[in-house]
Amino acid sequence: MLWIITVVALIALDQWTKWFFYSHQALFESYEIIKDFFYLSYLENRGAAFGMLQNFRWAFIILTIVAVGVMIWYFLKNRHGLLRGALCLLIAGALGNFIDRLLRGFVVDFLHFYPFGYDFPVFNVADICVTVGVALLVIYLLFIYKEPEKENPKDIADPPVSEVENGQNHH
Repeated sequence: MLWIITVVALIALDQWTKWFFYSHQALFESYEIIKDFFYLSYLENRGAAFGMLQNFRWAFIILTIVAVGVMIWYFLKNRHGLLRGALCLLIAGALGNFIDRLLRGFVVDFLHFYPFGYDFPVFNVADICVTVGVALLVIYLLFIYKEPEKENPKDIADPPVSEVENGQNHH
């Protein structure tokens, strides 16, 4: 139940922030928070991460439905807390941007950074969820996940032969 509340709360935070910037977009053409580093800049992203694949809205909608279904299946199948946390963040982020694509036809982005003078792509709360979720998933896969041990089919088909059955009786 806590997982569902977490996903819903993250989606609500994402949607509220997007609604705010969408409703006040004229104020946020490029609102300076920290000079030469952090700005609030309203942007309509019609593509995927970093604005790639512009105008593939229906493909993103279908892909998101499939991806969220797979993530929910893995969530229900696995009990590890880190994996479930990663999947919650990924699901919340995917659904947050899905709602935008479905209702508006684009994703609202507004967080704009210039680290070390580099113009980093504008992003939103859902993107943060996806990024942190992917990072946690990578940590889980690299340091925690273990492949289940498989039984050797040869061992099952040919059980070991005892010395007596083999004719090597040493009396």
